[in-house]
Parts: sequence; C-alpha cells; structure tokens
Amino acid sequence: MIRCQSSAWLLCAITLISSTISASAQEWTRFRGPNGTGESEARSIPAKWTDKQVNFNVEVPGIGHSSPVLWDNKLFILSANPDDATRHTLCFDANTGKKLWQKSFPSQKHQLHKQSSYASSSAAVDDKHVYFAWAAPKSITLIAMTHAGETVWTRDLGTWSSQHGFGTSPVLYKDMVILSNSQESKEGPPPPSFMMAFDRVTGADRWKTPRNSGNTSYSVPVIFAPASGTEQLICTNTGDGMFALDPVSGSPLWSETFFDKRTVSSPLVKGDLIFGSNGSGGGGNYLVAAQCDGKQPKLAYKIEGQAPYVPTSVVRGDLVFMVSDGGIATCVDLQSGKIHWRERLGGNYSSSLVRAFDKIFCANADGEVVVLAAEKEFKELGRSMLGDGIRSTPAIANGRIYFRTFSHLISVGGTETASK
Repeated sequence: MIRCQSSAWLLCAITLISSTISASAQEWTRFRGPNGTGESEARSIPAKWTDKQVNFNVEVPGIGHSSPVLWDNKLFILSANPDDATRHTLCFDANTGKKLWQKSFPSQKHQLHKQSSYASSSAAVDDKHVYFAWAAPKSITLIAMTHAGETVWTRDLGTWSSQHGFGTSPVLYKDMVILSNSQESKEGPPPPSFMMAFDRVTGADRWKTPRNSGNTSYSVPVIFAPASGTEQLICTNTGDGMFALDPVSGSPLWSETFFDKRTVSSPLVKGDLIFGSNGSGGGGNYLVAAQCDGKQPKLAYKIEGQAPYVPTSVVRGDLVFMVSDGGIATCVDLQSGKIHWRERLGGNYSSSLVRAFDKIFCANADGEVVVLAAEKEFKELGRSMLGDGIRSTPAIANGRIYFRTFSHLISVGGTETASK
C-alpha cells in the first residue's frame, strides 16, 4: 500500500497515474514486442510509403540482425564490427534517429552461419535498464546498462559452442531477466545447456535449469497463462521439444518432443494454443500447434510443406499468418489448421512477421517489405524497398514501424502518415 500526506495527495495521485500510463505505454520492450506476439494495433503505418513518409534513415555503426526495442523515445540495438567481432551497444532517439550513445566491447572472431552476424541477439528493456547478450567461444556475456549507457552489472556465463553463432535474446519476467543458454558441438560433447534467470538489479543467479538442446536453439521464450493454472515459461528446442518451466523457480513442468530438427523461430501463444516450428537448411520444415490446459500438451495440428524455419508467425483473430524461408506466405485457421490461402511473395525470409492492426509486414533479405491484408482472403497491399538487406524483425511503437537493416535504422509512419 502506498501512503500519501494529505497536503500532497494530488501530486502523489498524478505521479502514480503517470507511472501507470508510462509503463502501459511501452509497446516493444523485447524481441517481437508484447510477449513475443509481434502484434500492434497501430493504424498509422502505410502499406506502401514514399520518401516523405520516412521519419528517418540513419546509418548504424557495424552490422547486425538485432531487432529494435524501445522505451519511451529511446531505441536500443546491438551491432558489431564484422572484421574483429567488437560489439556495439547503441541507443537512438526514436523520434529523430539521432544516436544518443554507443558503447563498444572487444570480442573474438569465430565461426558464424553465413546468414548470421556477431550481433543477432535483440535486447530487452525496462524502466531502468537495458539488457544485452552476445557470445564468443570463451564466454557468453549478459550485461545490464542504464538508459544512459552506463554498465550496471556484467555476467560471464562460461564458454560458448555452436556452429552457427549466438542469436537468442533475453526476456524479462517480474524482477528477473531470463536467457536461454543452448549449445552444441561438432566434435565431442558440447558444454551443458540451460535456461537461466538473473536478478534484474544485481545480476545474481535466481535459477538455472538444465536443458537437453540436441543442437543450438535460437527460440526466445514467452509466457503462457493457462485458464486452469499459474503462468508458465514456454520455449522450444530439439532435445526437449516444446517445454514449460515455472518462471519463478525454473522447475520443469512439462515437455513434449514435437521437433526432430533445429528450432530457430520462437513460440507463439494464442488462447490455449502454443505454436512452434523447426527445420533445417535441407528442408523438412514443419509447424505444430499444441493445445494445452497447463498440463501435458496435445498436438492440435501440423503444417508441413512451405512451413517457416527461421521466421516466427503472427495471429489476428482466428487467423494465423506465416511465411516460409523461401517466401511462401500461408494463412490458416487458428483452431483447425485449415489452409485458407498460400501465395508466393518472392525473396528469402529470416525476419519474423509483425502485424499492425490489419496489416502484416513481411521483410525479405533483399530489403523489400511486402505488406499483406490480415484477412481470410489473400490481398497484397503494397511493396516498399528499404535500400539495404534485412534479417532482423521490425518493431512497432508510438504509431511507427522501425526497421533495422544490416547497416541502417529506418522509421516509417505516425499520425501524419496514416494509412489509407
């Protein structure tokens, strides 16, 4: 209970209301926004834009695939020098694109997948700190910084082993920051894999739960709130499949081995359905929808052929939208999995889908943004070029959409550019 002196009750009330509004107004504080859904109800983003509708297009030091996260008018990304793996943590003014600060951290070059980068992890942000993660063979770094760029704490989580590089992202839950530490090795046993939670303020360990990765997973966890029980932390990998932990204690709750390949996309929750996909460079990708009441889940349906491997899907109402890595977009019924339409968009996709009200934004690796109607009937609304390749997922906040390309940060939309 918060008490106020009678002489200052009005000021106290205004402060509390302002704090509540400020907290609730933060739309995109983690990878894919609110609980990883990729959803926004913004109506001020055009389906196709002109140069006049671009708020800013600024160069970013280094390159990377880290997606933007925002708090108020500050936007945070991770970038890296491809020549020596130096990591750059960056903050930009979300209104103007002005770089507010940059901090650099020397690192070590190592093997990466040709479509990866040394900065493929997205940050997470709260009202006090922004949390970044990256890895090199000798260490995994998790760092908390103030919004002004000052380091609060740093954790070295031990050695890192993966043939494709690091790419998962931290998420926040209550007073903790949670990170998946999923590893593999081409030769010999890999280092152990864990789901890990840390105190947001101090960086101290809160819990550490062993996981059977099978191979490196890049899945970013989400929270599932079953009608019959308490909240659960959901993630995916090859060895455990789709699994749930108690987010407070890290205790395992259930797992179901739905997957036989690598999981790169992240889980998506809608009602009592949990979606996840897996795949490989050689194909065989599929998406599963699992029905769950908080206990052992059951397979509701499976989408095979032209299913996503890297991109995560998005939902609107009773429709699920997905795009395959090879550029085939599909819309299915949420409950049954019935395919309503399937169309070729062209291009290759690593970026996950995001939705702004009734529009689905699909950004391909060549920097073309294809916008589709979030409807049961296929309708292409527009195409726009970013002028640079993109493998990161856009962010939507303050009525704008933010694209982080390989080397640029671009903002489009706002009330003055309301879509028609």
